[in-house]
Amino acid sequence: MVTMLVRHLWQLYEPLHAVTYFAPEARGAYESAGLRGYWRGYFAGRAAPLGAAAAGPVTALFFSFAPAMVARAVPDIWQRATPEQALAARLEGAEAALRAVLPDEPARWARAADLLEAAAQAAATDGRALGAANAALPRPSGVLARLWQAATVLREHRGDGHIAALVGAELTGCQALVLRDAVHGGREQTQPNRGWTDSEWDAAARALVQRGWLDDEGRPTTTGTAALRDVETHTDRLAAQPWSALRSEEQTDLVRTLAPLTRAAEAVVPYPNPMGLPRAG
Repeated sequence: MVTMLVRHLWQLYEPLHAVTYFAPEARGAYESAGLRGYWRGYFAGRAAPLGAAAAGPVTALFFSFAPAMVARAVPDIWQRATPEQALAARLEGAEAALRAVLPDEPARWARAADLLEAAAQAAATDGRALGAANAALPRPSGVLARLWQAATVLREHRGDGHIAALVGAELTGCQALVLRDAVHGGREQTQPNRGWTDSEWDAAARALVQRGWLDDEGRPTTTGTAALRDVETHTDRLAAQPWSALRSEEQTDLVRTLAPLTRAAEAVVPYPNPMGLPRAG
């Protein structure tokens, strides 16, 4: 599959997943489960498919978060809510968030859910811990819950592949953020949202200067920009496999079906955002 289509599909389904991070309905569900404070809900909801995971595995699998930031939430969150309670809260909140924002077109919801599920169920999760953990969850009954969960499996499958591409490029989590923000901007948002100190961020920048990927002023070099582009292309290649479950006409149908749903969900997601997600346009 052409990598441009793979990337465009990501830009279409990712906002449907991302309501769990930004919609008030999602935060309210986490708080009702005992997870008060944004980051408790974030870490509990995203890590819950793994069970009551410790800080070390969560830091490794989430990749771009500072270990100290993860340790402030994990394992304390499991004293406030069990993984099962966190999973129930995240699904309840995501479903309510989508219901609040999406156009009232149940047939479109169902078609999008069916196509995304077909791709998600076909996803090979070898070596992809977050993708595998989400794929192993029971299939929910409601159509919006199905839509959200399928989008979540696909985004975590892609995210696992993205981390593999970054590790293959010999980048740490902090270095990956520094390079991306040098190319695209956004340090003032990304750094505090991922918990890195100024000294940690600057050390990562110095390492990139030594590789020739940033210049002495912290600007990306031609080599650094090409390296980031290669990582993104590799990510797309690694994310392509699930879409082979859909025929070409089904892929086209999915793009058309998702487009108005994505536009509606984008109203909840801030742009720019720490995820590095651009608008689907």
